[in-house]
Amino acid sequence: QVRLVESGGGSVQAGGSLTLSCGASGSTNSLFAMGWFRAVPGKEREGVATINVEGETRYADFVKGRFVISQGSARKTLTLQLTNLLPEDTAMYYCVASTHMGWSLTHDATWGYWGQGTQVTVSS
Repeated sequence: QVRLVESGGGSVQAGGSLTLSCGASGSTNSLFAMGWFRAVPGKEREGVATINVEGETRYADFVKGRFVISQGSARKTLTLQLTNLLPEDTAMYYCVASTHMGWSLTHDATWGYWGQGTQVTVSS
């Protein structure tokens, strides 16, 4: 079992920056990958960024170099640096983790562990 707790969300103006953090506890050594998804009411959840045990990262096309995902030692922490934020980045951001190899940036059902979410609001 793995427990994920996010922090760092908030409200910023367009062009601003935020850093989201995720603390992981439990069997973190069994994780194959971690990542971030986001959700807006009325829309499907979408993957933002992922990082695997080898440190390889993947980003959604809409990130366009604005976000950076990084991972701490023993997969105990996960960070998402958000820069040049846009109003359309407003969403609940979730930390996710997988103990299987079949995880995917584009399929939320492939992630077995989810945090409670942290809200990011970007005003124009």
